[in-house]
Amino acid sequence: MGGYTVSGVNTPLKIVLISTYELGRQPFGLASPAAWLRKREHSVLCMDLARQALNEPAIKEADLIAIYLPMHTATRLAARILPGLRAQNPSAHFCCYGLYAPMNEAYLRSLGVATILGGEFENGLVHLTERLSQSDGNGNGVVQSAPQEESLISLERLKFEIPDRSGMPALQKYAHLIIPGDGYRIVGSTEASRGCKHLCRHCPIVPVYNGVFRIVPREIVLEDVRRQVAAGAQHISFGDPDFLNGIGHAIPLVEQFHREFPEVTYDVTIKIEHLRKHQEHLPKLKETGCLFVISAVESVNDIFLAALEKGHTRGDFLHVAATFRSLGLTLHPTFVPFSPWTTVDNYLDLLRVLYDEQLVENVAPIQLGIRLLIPEGSRMLELEEISRAIGPFDPQLLVYPWRHSDPRVDGLSKTVQEISAAADRDKLSRAMAFELIWTSAHRAAGIEPPLLSRAETARAVPFLSEPWYCCAEPTADQLISIGRPKPMVSNPTISADGFV
Repeated sequence: MGGYTVSGVNTPLKIVLISTYELGRQPFGLASPAAWLRKREHSVLCMDLARQALNEPAIKEADLIAIYLPMHTATRLAARILPGLRAQNPSAHFCCYGLYAPMNEAYLRSLGVATILGGEFENGLVHLTERLSQSDGNGNGVVQSAPQEESLISLERLKFEIPDRSGMPALQKYAHLIIPGDGYRIVGSTEASRGCKHLCRHCPIVPVYNGVFRIVPREIVLEDVRRQVAAGAQHISFGDPDFLNGIGHAIPLVEQFHREFPEVTYDVTIKIEHLRKHQEHLPKLKETGCLFVISAVESVNDIFLAALEKGHTRGDFLHVAATFRSLGLTLHPTFVPFSPWTTVDNYLDLLRVLYDEQLVENVAPIQLGIRLLIPEGSRMLELEEISRAIGPFDPQLLVYPWRHSDPRVDGLSKTVQEISAAADRDKLSRAMAFELIWTSAHRAAGIEPPLLSRAETARAVPFLSEPWYCCAEPTADQLISIGRPKPMVSNPTISADGFV
């Protein structure tokens, strides 16, 4: 129990685990703790509100309601529903867990959250349930709301359980892989590691893990994959912050993955720094079925990259892009194009690089409108440029809002976000959206936009159907769209009251 001790007799609890949003994936952050808690004979219902409606009867009966907060968007959505959940069940114990929980401790406690768990949270949840389920020895369970005993942030080495995805919406309800000219594939997801060795200044992982990373044992990962393949998955998305943080763990894992599932493809997220350092392993990724690699490039401006302490330069990115082309691998770079360092000219430079490097189709339009997110605890607050640009912390938006010194930059940011939203609504291709952004950016600079060659912007690449990333600062409309539940599929493993 990692040092936790609870005395007395324990009574099984009714527990609801809630995810509000996790990038269109079936949430690992529900499936993993569900396995731990069901193993200890608690009744657990997992609710993914991005894919199903709230089960109100189960909420009213729950002893513990725990909400998973892996990212900023998920946290803002959770803040919207917490008052209603507490009104429905004022006697329940409320917990928030995941990366963004400790970063927003004060705000969450003001919303009535009694327990907050960050980092390696599964053992903390187990201890919480044991504490809450103590009885008086005569079989009378007493759910207690005593002050938190569990660590706010735990980095202990866990003995992971195989994730239990029973009772969750079917994989078919989640984001799928689009392969132009070849239809789509059903996508599963898993995690082979957590945390990160690196200290990128803007990254939300750093305030919690501070350079620590933890691996999930290979057999646990592969069994999770086996079960999802049996449920219909044709592609697996690895949700690790950086898949090559542990090269000795990652490469044997994908080799065994490919031996067992030669027809199943996958994608991973890897830093540009690691793609250069471990360049000799890139052919192995392609050989084992990797369809694309997501990489947080963030910028092609070396001054901004240095401020972020990203560990790579513009030249490194261009080198990696060329290497991927030569290997026939697909790179999906992600960006933070709008920051206090942005100028209209270097935004145009970013667009020209994407065009020249044949990466237009590789970048989701939303990526070209993202503004730098500065949450509580961010290392960006150490910088003078940030202190000059930000306003007071906004507890509703959960950020330090900032304005650019050049109004044209903020205006362009708004325009690009509107183009991205329209492209999603009207089902425009990425190439068409890029042309609209290209034109708007040049006009913001007072320059006549050069004509683009359709042949250069319309190179088909595989991509996921829900390309949203946690560094984005969503608008109100985007929050509504993300939070709108999809139709729920029936599942015979769910009992009448919803608890498994």
